[in-house]
Amino acid sequence: MNIIEAENLSYRYPASDKAILDGLTLTIEKGDFLAIVGNNGCGKSTFCKTLNGLIPHFITGEFKGSVKINGHDTKTMTVSELAHMVGYVYQDFDNQIVRPTVLDDASYACLNYAYSDYLSRGKEALKLCGLQNKEKDYVFELSGGQTHLLALAGALALNPEVLILDEPIAQLDPGHADLIYGILKELNEVHGKTIIVIEHHSEYIAEYCHHVVLLKDGKCAFKLPTKEALNHVEELKEANIFVPQVTRVAYALKSRGYNWDRQLPISRDEGLEYFKGMDFWPNEKPASFKRGEVIVDFDHVILGYRTMSKKRHVVFKDLNLKIYEGDRLAIIGSNGAGKTSLLKMLVGLSKPLSGSLKIMGKDTSAYKPQDFAEYVSLVMQNPEQMFIADSIASDIAFAMKARNISDYEEKTAELLEAFELTALQNRDGRLLSGGQMRRASLAIGVALNPEILLLDEPTANLDMATRKEIMDTLSRMQDIIKTAVIATHDMQLVAEWANRIVVLHDGEVIADGDRDSIFADQRVIEEIGIRPPAVFDLAKELKADNRIYTVEEFVKQARV
Repeated sequence: MNIIEAENLSYRYPASDKAILDGLTLTIEKGDFLAIVGNNGCGKSTFCKTLNGLIPHFITGEFKGSVKINGHDTKTMTVSELAHMVGYVYQDFDNQIVRPTVLDDASYACLNYAYSDYLSRGKEALKLCGLQNKEKDYVFELSGGQTHLLALAGALALNPEVLILDEPIAQLDPGHADLIYGILKELNEVHGKTIIVIEHHSEYIAEYCHHVVLLKDGKCAFKLPTKEALNHVEELKEANIFVPQVTRVAYALKSRGYNWDRQLPISRDEGLEYFKGMDFWPNEKPASFKRGEVIVDFDHVILGYRTMSKKRHVVFKDLNLKIYEGDRLAIIGSNGAGKTSLLKMLVGLSKPLSGSLKIMGKDTSAYKPQDFAEYVSLVMQNPEQMFIADSIASDIAFAMKARNISDYEEKTAELLEAFELTALQNRDGRLLSGGQMRRASLAIGVALNPEILLLDEPTANLDMATRKEIMDTLSRMQDIIKTAVIATHDMQLVAEWANRIVVLHDGEVIADGDRDSIFADQRVIEEIGIRPPAVFDLAKELKADNRIYTVEEFVKQARV
């Protein structure tokens, strides 16, 4: 039975000359777990907003064709009526949290509909999302993963048949990502919910989804069972979708005649069977790294703050960490481990309660944040927060002009060139694509030529092609920035970029080393829930002493 039917659906935004949806026809069966994929701007979110009535009832534009939910035409229903049928958790899910405490927020929609049992509905939704012990907590005390689950609970409270999640794990560590998808699986298999995810992480698509829809040029290019869909490697690659690493390895080796007559694997277990008995050339010796002088020194730092309940929340209870000139340092750990708090201390937005933090030999307790602007620069997780002018050229020049740097115009032109932004220099940064915004925010970050560049989740919320673009940009920046510190959940970025990895857990540094030592430490892997790149685990299972981090390395070292 079809629960969703879109027929000849077209939609054009008011300010656009081109329809983003152009004759899309698609049916989705009741009880499906479906992933919608496609490159940025292909209409994934737009299509999903036609399902809950935001388009055309709230977001105006030219709407043609029809969308039916359980046989009901969305044009004849209100957004309020559709909310009982289709629940939506948006990519910027923080904006869905509107009340101060957890139960208050989860039950808020039901209260608005004047349900007498609104509290019990909220409690049941929290239970389904594993938040039953957080009912009285303030929402700002939750971790990122818990906040995402609260947004899901708020949608679930109305008991819709369809749940839509836009990039559900974009900002989460692997443990919380597994938790989110585990809950979605239970909602699908036990409670019969139809689940639709807009997702770039193809490993999760391979493990959890039943079908995959590829949107291209405003239409449905295909709707296929997941394994068949992920074997369309070239078609997905053209749409900037990277299939799972195990699939990409098999596809690359197939061109060399390896298992040319077999369907490509899409999971680790399938990969182990597919590559069974494969031998590898020895690992290449890693490049040596010479450490420079200490430029940051955390010495027995304690950091904390008081919560609304007047309890003290301790972020760091005894932080000891030195950062050296030349470090390409990745700070990793689960949500709430203190990664962003550490970056905030480095730019002076947070001060230690005790202990000392020295930057370039200066104790930060004796200085204001602006005193360290020439040494340390932070590129925020959400790049749009760094744009304050009406053009990116003005944004890049802003800090230099404020400090009366005489040749700021020449330096601005050099940065525009270095970050491939010259053709975009007169554009408003907030209106650029995801990759362009990231490059512009990086240019702003290095404008004052800081000794240390800090980056908070630089690849979050990006599709695979844009993510690769940013990784290439970071590699080129090695000639511009001496020392860089990245807080991230992106283990592929960590494996390819960092020469040093620090693991935070429970307010302390529990591991510090290169990628081989960190990813080979099973204690750290299990305790923190770190997930090395999938190709690393696959290669290690096939040969215990393998240290392979990329698809290209696997293909190069495989003896076929």
